[in-house]
Amino acid sequence: MELQTERLIITPCTKELLQEFSKTEEYIIGLHVDLYLLALKDDPSLSGWGVWLVINKEDHTIIGDMGFKGKPNSQKTVEVGYAIIPSAQKKGYATEAVKEIINWAFSTGKVDKVVAECLHDNHSSIRVLEKLQMKRTEPKNNMLNWELEKS
Repeated sequence: MELQTERLIITPCTKELLQEFSKTEEYIIGLHVDLYLLALKDDPSLSGWGVWLVINKEDHTIIGDMGFKGKPNSQKTVEVGYAIIPSAQKKGYATEAVKEIINWAFSTGKVDKVVAECLHDNHSSIRVLEKLQMKRTEPKNNMLNWELEKS
């Protein structure tokens, strides 16, 4: 499974893909990636519902990762998260990639709502979520909360 936009390849993370694509010094494989790969080994049905790699088509480098924090729940809801390396920020990559995986999630028939959260002062994330037309909901635990329902 692989999603493509004009500038990006977005693909569920695997150990093999991490080795296949070039990594910049800025892209660090986080603990969330390691934990996802361990869980994926035990449950292959997690593919698509965890970490996705964001790859720049131009130079085939990993410029970030994003994805869902698990499979859809009983209310057909998933939470999305994302991170793009500093040198690739403010170029629209996060909006482009998150939009694509949200569209994928809605197309599966398993998701009716996508939620997200960010810190009050994370203006870049706020802007991404606004561009995706997510609606701000009640703040919780010092975090802004957002949702987008399938239309």
